[in-house]
Amino acid sequence: MAFELPKLKYAYDALEPNIDARTMEIHHSKHHGGYTSKLNSAIVGTDLEGKTIENILSNLDMDNKAVRNNGGGFYNHSLFWEVMNPEGRGRLSGELKEAIEAAFGSFDAFKDEFSKAAATQFGSGWAWLCVHKGGKVEVCSTPNQDNPLMPDVSCGGTPILGLDVWEHAYYLNYQNRRPDYIEAFFNVINWNEVEKRFANAK
Repeated sequence: MAFELPKLKYAYDALEPNIDARTMEIHHSKHHGGYTSKLNSAIVGTDLEGKTIENILSNLDMDNKAVRNNGGGFYNHSLFWEVMNPEGRGRLSGELKEAIEAAFGSFDAFKDEFSKAAATQFGSGWAWLCVHKGGKVEVCSTPNQDNPLMPDVSCGGTPILGLDVWEHAYYLNYQNRRPDYIEAFFNVINWNEVEKRFANAK
């Protein structure tokens, strides 16, 4: 079955003033929609058809640019929408909080590390919080639509929190002020969802 553009669980304007409605509409319907249709075109009639996106990316031929770029774009954005919410739902707690404090020393230190990864990613890309088997977490960044599931990227594990730092994710509202956008992202993180992903992945 072909991949489908996931529906958002909140309205396009629900994340304002942190992320504006026009950016959300264009980002979801046009950019994510484009990755979805191009991914389907890239895998139709191949042995990748019918596989999960996680299976496709984990066993990816990195020279297959169409699947690398559009499969990554599909997966990354699907996660991105899920780890945000308009209500500040949940606070970091439990085993994930313990894992973050063990890895970084404190939540503030983690926030600094994650923000640095996002701010210093040259050009387009993503910042990630990933979890390895056993529960160890790390922060990293990847270029373009690459992600930690793919072979031969700069970090591994399962991504449980991701921030899109392509200009299309923030330029209408923030222009070149990427650090302001990164700071605003922390106002809309759905920690309940991130903790659920941590529990499933570790």
